[in-house]
Amino acid sequence: MPTPTKKASTAAKRPQAKAAPVKLLSGGNPQIPKGDGDAPVQAYIAAMPGWKRDVGEWLDQLIERHVPNLQKAVKWNSPFYGVEGQGWFLATHCFTQFVRLTWFQGQALKPMPPGPSKDKNARYLDIRENDKVDEQQLVSWIEQASRLPGWLGH
Repeated sequence: MPTPTKKASTAAKRPQAKAAPVKLLSGGNPQIPKGDGDAPVQAYIAAMPGWKRDVGEWLDQLIERHVPNLQKAVKWNSPFYGVEGQGWFLATHCFTQFVRLTWFQGQALKPMPPGPSKDKNARYLDIRENDKVDEQQLVSWIEQASRLPGWLGH
């Protein structure tokens, strides 16, 4: 199983916007202004500290490869991924020891992602440094989640 830090980086080929240093909030979570589209998500990923940036780049590329009509945004200092006209199916967030993936309809995924949530529909997957991530399972969750009605929160 691949580890997020051992991926081939194509994100490095993307043009990087020059911006002022980004403030890191609690847990090393980048403070990025709310915005729609790829640019704010790439700014967030570029500001992720250390090994978490590799995880963010890897996840972003994986999601782009497997989800047609993908839309992206940064809301509440977190990248959101959705399908146009269906809502958001996944968000990511930096914590001190891990990057959290929030599956908004995680209870409907087979098998369910391991992390419980106070929200009856959501499930979490936490990726820690040096975790071996089952990429095949992750792709399956991405594809399943992208076909479900998403969260429509603004």
